[in-house]
Amino acid sequence: MAHVEPLPRAELAEFEPVFEMIEGVMGFVPNSLLTLGRSPEILRGFGALSGAVLGASRIEPGLRQLVAFVASTAAGCRYCQAHTSHGAERLGVSAEKLRAAFEFDSSPLFTAAERAALRLARDASLLPNASTAEHFEALRAHFDEREIVDLVAIISLFGWLNRWNDTMATALEAPAATFGHQTLAEAGWTPGKHIQKDHPGAQAGPASDAAHRVPRPSGAG
Repeated sequence: MAHVEPLPRAELAEFEPVFEMIEGVMGFVPNSLLTLGRSPEILRGFGALSGAVLGASRIEPGLRQLVAFVASTAAGCRYCQAHTSHGAERLGVSAEKLRAAFEFDSSPLFTAAERAALRLARDASLLPNASTAEHFEALRAHFDEREIVDLVAIISLFGWLNRWNDTMATALEAPAATFGHQTLAEAGWTPGKHIQKDHPGAQAGPASDAAHRVPRPSGAG
């Protein structure tokens, strides 16, 4: 159960043009935004930041979603895992590739550029942060300085979302929850604290094992 209930969309008419745009991309309006709407100033600021990070990014859209997915999985936020993987699939990333996202170092499904980006996404999202100069050396073989800034911005944006949604226990929307069950369950995903009580067949798992499959880099604390 969410700790703070989202507002009805009808009570946030100011944001309807933004909601329509998000609905066109995601297929629904996230409960996280409807909860943020209880503080309109924060929702406006977050909308501006996320629009700049994602809307102006030079990173290919499918890779953006994979970076966000790996970062969210490393951070342990199941809500964002479901959202980012669902978004990646809508952009053409295969279910096979999503399920192999944490085998990116060895899976033939990933390019060298994707491996460098996902390695940073994973390690920068751990606590304590495990990113090093070596991560950036690997990135520079495939990305310019602007693109590296864009990658770190995506990881950081989802760090905020991971903390927000995991703290609030934001309830998953039916499309994202269904996708998670159908696509990620065999890789160990469950909705955990983000279960929506009226979603048929939803089963909550322990709230503490979300990142149990995340390989930790050597030297990480």
